Formats: sequence, structure tokens, C-alpha cells
Amino acid sequence: MTHYKKHPMSRRSFLTTAGIAAAATAFYPKTALYAKAVAAHPPTKGAISLAGVWRFAMDRTDEGANTGWFKKPLAADASISLPGILQTQGFGDEITADTKFVAALPRDMRWYLLPQYKPYTVPGNVQVPYLSQPVRHYLGVAWYQRDIDIPNGWTGKRIELFLERTRWQTDVYLDGQLIGSNRSLVAPHEFDLGIQKPGQHRLTIRIDNRMLTPAYRPDGHGVSDGEGSTWNGIVGRIELSATSLVWINDAQVFPNLAAKSAQVRVSISNLSGKAGTGTLSAGAVSVQVSWDETGGKALIDVPMPAAGPWSEFTPELQQLPLTLRGGLADHDLKVTFGMREIKVDGNRILLNGEQLYLRATHDGGGFPLTGYPATDVATWRKIIGTCKSWGLNGMRFHSWCPPEAAFIAGDELGFYFQPECGMWNAFDRDGKMLAVLNDETERLLKAYGNHPSFVMLGATNEPAGAYSQQLPLWDKAWRQADSRRLYTDGTGRWAVQPAGPGTAFAADYLVTGSEARGPRCWFGLDYEEGLKKIRSGATIPCIGHEIGQYCAYPDFGIIEKFKGKQANYSAFPKGIDSGKVPYMHPGNYIIMRDGARTHGILARNKQLAHASGRFQVACYKEEIEALLRTPSYSGYQLLDLHDYLGQGGALIGMLDAFWEEKGYVTAEQFSRFNNATVPLIRLKDRVFTTDQSLTASAEVAHFGPKTLTAVKPTWRIVDNSGKSVMTGSLPTRDVTRGNGQELGTISASLSKLSAPASYSLILDLAGTGFSNRWSFWLYPPAAKTEVPSDVLVSSFWEEAKARLNNGGKVLFLSGVPENPSRDLSLTTTPIFWNRLMNPSRTWMLGLLNASDHGALAGFPTENCCDWQWVNLLPKTIAMNMEALSPTLTSVVQPIDDWNRNLRLSMLFECKVGTGRLMVTSFNLSDEGIEEQPAAASLRKSVLDYMASPIFKPENVVSMREFESWVPTRYVAPVILNSPPATHDVADPGQLKG
Repeated sequence: MTHYKKHPMSRRSFLTTAGIAAAATAFYPKTALYAKAVAAHPPTKGAISLAGVWRFAMDRTDEGANTGWFKKPLAADASISLPGILQTQGFGDEITADTKFVAALPRDMRWYLLPQYKPYTVPGNVQVPYLSQPVRHYLGVAWYQRDIDIPNGWTGKRIELFLERTRWQTDVYLDGQLIGSNRSLVAPHEFDLGIQKPGQHRLTIRIDNRMLTPAYRPDGHGVSDGEGSTWNGIVGRIELSATSLVWINDAQVFPNLAAKSAQVRVSISNLSGKAGTGTLSAGAVSVQVSWDETGGKALIDVPMPAAGPWSEFTPELQQLPLTLRGGLADHDLKVTFGMREIKVDGNRILLNGEQLYLRATHDGGGFPLTGYPATDVATWRKIIGTCKSWGLNGMRFHSWCPPEAAFIAGDELGFYFQPECGMWNAFDRDGKMLAVLNDETERLLKAYGNHPSFVMLGATNEPAGAYSQQLPLWDKAWRQADSRRLYTDGTGRWAVQPAGPGTAFAADYLVTGSEARGPRCWFGLDYEEGLKKIRSGATIPCIGHEIGQYCAYPDFGIIEKFKGKQANYSAFPKGIDSGKVPYMHPGNYIIMRDGARTHGILARNKQLAHASGRFQVACYKEEIEALLRTPSYSGYQLLDLHDYLGQGGALIGMLDAFWEEKGYVTAEQFSRFNNATVPLIRLKDRVFTTDQSLTASAEVAHFGPKTLTAVKPTWRIVDNSGKSVMTGSLPTRDVTRGNGQELGTISASLSKLSAPASYSLILDLAGTGFSNRWSFWLYPPAAKTEVPSDVLVSSFWEEAKARLNNGGKVLFLSGVPENPSRDLSLTTTPIFWNRLMNPSRTWMLGLLNASDHGALAGFPTENCCDWQWVNLLPKTIAMNMEALSPTLTSVVQPIDDWNRNLRLSMLFECKVGTGRLMVTSFNLSDEGIEEQPAAASLRKSVLDYMASPIFKPENVVSMREFESWVPTRYVAPVILNSPPATHDVADPGQLKG
């Protein structure tokens, strides 16, 4: 691996700079520098932009380096615009069934061999089910060339080429000579062009975006097609700049809040080959410095008496001008930073001495319109602004690192970042991958280390191989080198305690997985016991890993957004940017939509999306609140606020892949339970009877900027119209920073409330604007329901058939088959991630209820699944309606996985012969209603409807048709999936350490 050709900043020199920090204080004078906040990152001054049209050539056989393409002008008949990428400018290969995508999830990418996808393998109609495919695909070498003019004013100066973001390896030639090579996924590629004569020169850049060695896992977001990261090109700033022959190569600022000062650690480089001395100034502070033939180091301490601390609540930035003068040195540099310190205190994370609670979302680098990540601050302001409006204060960049524009926006808006080093990898015993990790870490810290938003760094997502032996070395080395942030050696999978259980972890914090998340601790519980197991007797902060992953049915209106023609994209103000066409094509959504049309449910798309989305939000609410109730958690990283387009497609967001609302929950609603301050309760049940009382312990999680003084918590119960039917208050108290702060006990007798009915318990922190609410359902005590004289309730088809043939009314209890199919079994949570990646897991996405139907008039419900329905779902099987007419709509329809799109039912009506029929798969038998008051209420509601004159089913099914359906109603079609992996689901092809 080759670094800059001249004067690289080695890892050793970086560590040396950090190591001498303690000795510096006694030697350098201190005078005042009065800091001021800045609104935006200062623009590059004095640079020459190379944006524009470049000559261009594809090198499919990789012959150009050996045959000297760089020695002569490339043909003028092919050109490309930079910044930009080749795929959106008409270059690369059209997508075919044989396109070799960089991806391993879901498990087996041979989708084109499956019969259900055969129509989508035809040229002209190739649609890929596992991801939103790129418009074109190319893995290989491409050459970019243009003539540049060196101005007379740069005579005798050192010239640098800056490529803000490219991938993966770049080789730069000037006038036919190799300048150097760079290989990085996380930081700019910079090249020292040395001293060049004024006038015209030919600049040639070779870019290789193939999978390089050592082998990266193909699902890492720095390399994978899953979120569109296989592009070839250069984006962001493409610039030439000039410096003196002795210059400031790097300046890293280390704030000291207690001393109200900042230490600047400077690396000086020297192209002249001559030792020298000079003056380094930081604001009004100056020190004498020296350098040898290659360069030198310097430390300078700057008082910051007026600088306030940087945080999510006070995003105050400082600018510090640096100058180096003397001899051959004449260089100016300006650094922007924040006065911010982060450290660990037992199980807590402290930011500026106050407890930090992270509320982050995952981001995989998906930019559907461009393919490449945004390099402009305006786009990142919109993305981060959206996240903040939904109550978040941070973002975890899964196996990738964003460009500097993201950090600038995060600094300005007060947002916390955990980037990662471009990896989701296995670590070989020879240490090759560890060497790459260290190289990428050095680059990342140098490029973005001064940004106060950069509070955490992850080595890799879910490492494999010899990671437990190697990554503790990474933790230790980089913590010593740069203590301005916290380090974790594996997000979601970490190195075990080097000295065994009960001793310290190597990482500063853990990002914890399934032991401390999921439904087991919803409804008033917390994950504290799970965290104790994870910590193995040690103390260490823990952050919830990839929380959520609950899916909703897609709204196919998103297909139009991929065309890039929407007048205004909420998060993407630049649209397709320099591309001629959008980068991603929604082939996966097209397949889903076609399936919905084939199965007769496309007309209900909006309803299905809305109803499943409401159930998704209910699940997110329960999980987030369980995390907030957990005393020693330090936060969570959602997966995700917005949808994920790869790995089979994971529609897990409240926002779509364009960061736009889906229409079933607003930012204001979501931030009631996802915010700096959240009122909470511990309430196990959500279904009650009128002979019970509701008792809940109230508490608050508060991580706001200051103590809330003299807070008066109040509670009320409101009915479905919003009218208060019961009120109360809890003792007044101060609310300090932290969670688990008890507010008191809410107790309410329910005997005088109307039932059946739905209610909401609302807990307010009066005068603060913070409020939360929880729905519950109230029923009469469970009792046997009287059956109307003209209605037969039967679980025996022959008995039901006889009554129907006589023109009677029947409630047919469909029951449960002896050997129920997993493929039709209902579950109490929606699909986790997606079914293509997890074919043996649940298929369900909630229920679509005809809430205004007469059969549900006595059973309070909205159009979606909620917790009163969830009580009825265990051990139930959906009925497959595919053999009956699609015009036969259900009263209660389970929402199937979007890859299968079956028409299913739990309750429907029809006319059979001269009789009238209602069919249900809910257990509404005498035994069933004794166990569940909700079941008794549902049965009564259905029977009351059947006894009324409005029971007049519109759909007619012949007796022959219905009888042929009865034995098949619990049979699911066989749908072939790629064979599942036999090893770790999270790591196909994992190397064993």
C-alpha cells in the first residue's frame, strides 16, 4: 500500500506528536486569544478548481499502466464531467441477470435462478430483487485526464492535488511521470506534486474501484452495491493548491475545558531538504519552532477564556488562524474546532462533565439519486436537521465514513457522529487487515479529527476472524494517540475482555446486540439484566446496537422519486447533481409492485402501507422506551429512521430512502418518546376489564441542557374523542440529568369507564412541553356471549354447510390445523429486517382492519394492528384467500411480506348459496373468550352485527367454490428462496479466528 509520494504523516509520527503533549506545557508562553463562534466552514482560498470536462477512457483489461496511457493525451472523443462518476454519465455496463454485484446478503445472490424472478432476467426488463440496482455497473480501471495551468505566482512553490472523495485506489501521473498512489475509502486522496514550472502540464489519474486485497467483506458500506457504493469517479473538491516549501502539514486541536485553553499539535513538512527555524503563531500566541531536513513537530497552547463548550445544546465553534513564518516557511492555515471533551465514568459517558445519552440513527451511505455521498454542507444540514426534528442527536455511519461536509454540518447543528473505518471485515492472523485498519484510522483522524461532532469511532461493524486478539491493540494505540473521542473495536460485536471476565474491556464503550434489545422487555420492563451479562462483571458504557429493524409495507409511490424529477427533494437539494440520470433504479420496488398487482392487492397499497406503518411505530415506541427505562444504558443507534435499499431491501424506516415522511407518523409524534426528555411509565398490560384498576409507576428520562426545576407531573385518561375522563397529579420535584427518576404511581379504578372502548393515558411534565401517551383498551369482564337465535356458531364445516344451504347465517370458526404452517402463522411483531435475508422468520407486517365495518362496531380499533389485537394473535393462522375472488375483501386482513404479497384474512364475510357467512381464524370459541376479554368483545361485536339487518354480504361465492377452498385455506404456496447459509447469519463467509 502506497501513501503520499513525498512527506507522509506516518502513524509513528502521529503517535509521537500525541506522546509529547504532556511535556509541552512548561515551555510555551500563553497570551489571550478571544474566540468567537462561526457560522460555516471557511472556503478554500487560493486554490485552483479542476472541476469541468476531463478526457476519459475505460480500461477494462487494465493494460493502461503497462502500455503507457499516461504518457500521451487520451483520445478527445470521450469526455466526462468531474466532479462526477462514470455510471451516471453513460459509461459502464448495462445491468443484466449476470451482473456480478458486490454483495453477499441475502446469503446467496443467485436471484436469477429462482422461478419467480424469471420475467425480470429478460434484456430490457432486468429488475434485481435484492437491491435498488445502479443504472450501470463497472468494476475496473478508468482513466481521467486534463491539462492544467500552473500560474506564474506559484513559481518555486510546492503544489498539492486534492481529491476530496474517490474510491478505491488512485494513481496520479504528471507529464507522464508517476507522482504517487493512494488507497482509501474514508478520507481525501492528496498528492504532493512537488515544484512545477509555470505553464501547461498534463494531469492523468488512474482510478481502480475493484475489490482490492486484503479481501473486504462485500457487504461493508464503503464497498457494497447494497447502498450504491461501487461507483468510479471523483466527487467533491478537486483542487490544486500551493504552499511554501516548508508548510503546516497537519494541525490538531486538543481542548482543555478545565484550563480554558486548547493545545494545537502541529506537524511541519519540509520539501527543501534544508533545516531551519521560524515562528509558529496561533492567534495571538507565538512560539519558536525548528525543523530538520524533512520536517518537525510543534505544540502551542492557546488560552480560550471566552470560548463556551460545544454540545448538542450549545454548538459553539471556534476558528483559530495558524501561521508559520521564517526561512522557507510562509504558510497560513485556519482550523475550526469546538471546546468539547468526552470521557467514560463507569457505565456512563460524560460530555463536558455531563452525562451523555446518544439517540442516533444508522446510516449506510445510500444516496439514490447520485450514488456518491453528498459533499456539500447544505445537503447534510437537511439530513441532520431532519434527524433532529425526529428527536435524534446522533448518527452512526455503518462501515463507512462520510465526507467532511457531514462533519461541518454536524458541528454547526450540534450532532454526534460515530463514523467507522470503511470495514465490515474478518481479521486474518497475519495482521494484513489490521494494518489496513490502522492506515485508514490514521487518515480518518487526520482529516476529521478537529470536528467536535466526531465524538466516537468504530473500527468495524461486527468483526470476524482474529478480532478479539488484534482489535484491543487498535483500541489502545489510537486512544493514546488521540484522546478526543471514544473508541469501540467492533460495533455490534466486540473484543472480549483481554484479561478475562470481571476485568476491563479494551474498548471505551460497547455497542450491544440482542441480549439487551427486543420485545422481551417491552411493556414496562428494561434491559438491565441483559447488560449485566454483556458486561461480564466489568463497568463500561453500553449503547444499543441497530435498534428496531421493524418493517412496514412499501408505498409504491416511491418508484417515481427514483426518476430524479421531483421538484424538491427534502434532503437532496442538488437532485442528481452532475449525473445525466439518477444512479439507482428501483427494480426491487417494481418487482414488489408487480407482485401486489398479480395478487390483487395493489389497489389497497396506500392502506396497507399506512396500517403496517402504524404497527411499526408502536413497536419502535415500546423498544425505545424500554431502552430509556434501562438505568445504565448510554443510548441507542436505531436501524433506522429511514429505509435501507440493500440486503434484500429493509423497509425499516419511518422515512423512506429519500428521508421523506411516509405519511403514517410525524416528527412531532415520534419525538414524544424519542427526545432529550421523555416521560415514561412501567405498565405491563394494555388490555383491561372494568373490574380492574390501572396502576403504573411513572418516571422520566432527562438528558436536556439543564435541570428542570419544580416540575409538576400530571396525568389524565382520555377517551377516543380526546375528552378527559380521569385526571391526577404526582408530587412536584426537580428533574436532573439522567434516567430512572421516579415521579410516583398512577392509580385509576376503571369501573366507571365505558366499555368496550379505547383510551389513552397521558403523562405531562407541566410547563415543559414534554408529554407522552399510551393507548389501552377496556372491556367488560370476560363472559360467555349469548348467540343470537338465528345465527349458528360452528367449527364444523358440514354443520355450517347445512345451515347455509337452508339460507341461514353462520359464524364459521375456522380453527387451527393439526400441523400449522409457519408460513401462515401470525406473530406479535412485524418482519425483522426482511424475509429474503431471513426466510425462516416471520412474514407478517400487521393487520389492515376495516375499522368502520359493522362487524367491528363493538370492538374499538383503528385500521391497524395495535396491542389489543396482539393479545389475540398467538397460535393463530391466517387464511389463504388466493383461491377466492380478489373482490372478496376482508374485515381483518393480515399484511403479508411484500416479496410474497398473499391475500390473507382473519375475518371476512360472503354470501354462499342462499346463506350468509362470516369466517374467522381468531379463536372466538367458548374456551377462547374465557381466556381473553378482547376475544369475548370481538365475538360479541361480530354476532351483534350478524343479528342486525345490515348483515348483507355483497360478495357471492358458490358453494362449490367455497367447498374447494376450505381444505386449502391453511396451505401456503411453496416459494423457493436461495438456500440459507449454514454458518453465522450475520457473516456469510466468516473467517474463524
